[in-house]
Amino acid sequence: MYVLKKERNIKIHIIIAIFMILLSLYLNISKIEWVVLFLIIGGMVVIEIINTAIENVVDLVTEDFHPLAKIAKDVAASAALVFAVVAVVVGIILYLPYIVQLVK
Repeated sequence: MYVLKKERNIKIHIIIAIFMILLSLYLNISKIEWVVLFLIIGGMVVIEIINTAIENVVDLVTEDFHPLAKIAKDVAASAALVFAVVAVVVGIILYLPYIVQLVK
């Protein structure tokens, strides 16, 4: 609940997830595609939670600038970024055939 209340990025991910679920209902995707969708959504939420935990632990340990603290925060944030890019790629692979079919 803390992450949902305090972290802007998780709110963005949740809004996108709701949109993708609604789109998936409209497109009537397969069961396997639903599994992939929920694994991606769940993975993104978990990565954001872990990122928030790491950032808060680093802030607890030191309020002063420290290069290792910066590295820990940057690496945690980059994990979220990498997973978000993977999620977009998976989304393209998953939805492109449906979108192409709608356009025809």
